Amino acid sequence: MEELQDEEREVILSIYDCDPAFKQLSPVTYQYKFGEEGDPRSFLLEIVWGKEYPNEVPNVNMNTFYNKHINESTKKKVCEYVCNEALNLVGNAMTYSLFEGVKEKYLDLIVDDPDCKLSPDSPEDNDVNEDDEDDDDDDDESKELEQGTSQKKDKKCHLTKAQKRKQWNRVDCHGERPRGWNWIDVIHHLSQTGPKNPENQASS
Repeated sequence: MEELQDEEREVILSIYDCDPAFKQLSPVTYQYKFGEEGDPRSFLLEIVWGKEYPNEVPNVNMNTFYNKHINESTKKKVCEYVCNEALNLVGNAMTYSLFEGVKEKYLDLIVDDPDCKLSPDSPEDNDVNEDDEDDDDDDDESKELEQGTSQKKDKKCHLTKAQKRKQWNRVDCHGERPRGWNWIDVIHHLSQTGPKNPENQASS
């Protein structure tokens, strides 16, 4: 068995040499991480060879600290799948095949885990919706301001002379009319009355 294990170990290490998801903890203990780092759907599968491996099913472990967010039903589902596949491969090098099989069935294995699914009311969605609502509010406010401005402009354009005169005669907060409200346009007044009579000026 040791010779068979040595051969398989050499092959596995060469295949997963540059794969960050793979890790060898000991000559007989191997781990592979499925899913993206930080993804709540990711999990770690550990396979441990026994003394009679590969003529016996290896030990399958899903109770690692990394899998604390995975529920028991999903852990059991993964273990059952790996053990069933291992039974069909007894007598052969199987660790690589087991890891690759889980990789292919990854989405099917986690689909029933409610803890691994992102909620439709996740904070990211709420942020997006709130941003959209804020944008809508801003658009509504800008429209109201534009409408209010246009209405004010329209009102100014339609003021009559009487309305203008009424505005001019308004008093301020102290009850007084604005300075210059009773001033006389001298030039306009002279153009209507004309200069004084020269004779009257001489006699005076």
